[in-house]
Amino acid sequence: MAISERVKNALEGASWVRRMFEQGEELKKLYGEENVYDFSLGNPNLEPPASLKKALKALADEPIAGMHRYMPNNGYVETRKVIAQYLAEESGLPFEEKHVVMTVGAAGGLNVIFKALLDDGDEVIVPSPYFMEFKSYIENSRGQIRLVETNKDFSLNLKEIEKGFGEKTKVVLINSPNNPTGVVYKREALEELGTLLKKKSQEFKKTIYLITDEAYRRIVFDQVKLPIAFQYYPHTIRVTSHSKDLSLPGERIGYIAINPSCEEIDELIAAIVFANRTLGFVNAPALMQRLVAPLQRNSVNIREYEEKRDLFYNSLSSYGYNIVKPEGAFYLFPKAPIEDDVAFVKELQSKRILTVPGRGFGKNGYFRIAYAVDMKTIEKSLPGFKEVAEKFAMGKR
Repeated sequence: MAISERVKNALEGASWVRRMFEQGEELKKLYGEENVYDFSLGNPNLEPPASLKKALKALADEPIAGMHRYMPNNGYVETRKVIAQYLAEESGLPFEEKHVVMTVGAAGGLNVIFKALLDDGDEVIVPSPYFMEFKSYIENSRGQIRLVETNKDFSLNLKEIEKGFGEKTKVVLINSPNNPTGVVYKREALEELGTLLKKKSQEFKKTIYLITDEAYRRIVFDQVKLPIAFQYYPHTIRVTSHSKDLSLPGERIGYIAINPSCEEIDELIAAIVFANRTLGFVNAPALMQRLVAPLQRNSVNIREYEEKRDLFYNSLSSYGYNIVKPEGAFYLFPKAPIEDDVAFVKELQSKRILTVPGRGFGKNGYFRIAYAVDMKTIEKSLPGFKEVAEKFAMGKR
């Protein structure tokens, strides 16, 4: 066999998101791109803010000597200082530049953390539904994913999380705002989770870490304020990126931030920096580090995503779709009217509507809609959603 058995098995269960995206490309060749309504991939369609374009032009016009050379593996000191100052103001904790490691996006950051933390067979508790790539990131470092159910509204179910703990538990990984549901975990839930983690760390006589994937942390609606997990548990590590808030997914820039209150923090930081280098990332992109440093409070126009959420949610709800209203990110996760979510997604495809079956996120019987698209695409897709709803008599349930 030319490839490893592990990779072969992974390929057989390859990402549903990519699979649907590829099918969409075929449909676009047949019917024309404007006649296919592609909600398969969470690819931000808004342009980066003017402040970033201005900064990019300034660097191009007056480049800094040596700006494309290697730097410390954890990133430029000046960039990390700015981010640490922002984190200190946000959380009230004494963040310093040493508590920040610049990464190749949030995906790179998660791989780095798991490499630094996990021994063979260590378990990572993940609430489901979840971003399917988490499983690969964990297994890349020989860890094991342990899925736990959420509540009906996709909020954290602390009882289920508690059941998930065992001798091999090393990490709890949460993602808020959540992909695929758009749910934002509440302050009370994070506070309870922090209490539970302290209890379990004492019970198992070891540090259990909380990792928060906050790639969508600036995309929140209805004036919702995202809780600061650092404030509820000392062994919290945040991973984030600027892929969504500054619309820079192709530039792969993000960071890891470690709670200054974390025990053995120096050893942890050294391990993360070592993993950043030895996994082959080496360092985060130099140009992007310089550009995003002063933009920690900037973002694209979030109101545009909120307007798309409102149109989609209100329209589909009126057709009879059962949906938990998302408070962030740019996803809807409706319940399919039949148990077979793949069959239902194929029904939508007959209307040239591309979505992703819920089993791609560990939740059969649902499907995901990524609405980071032009408003016109949403508007043109609605008759198809309505026709499918009528076929399944969804409005009469």
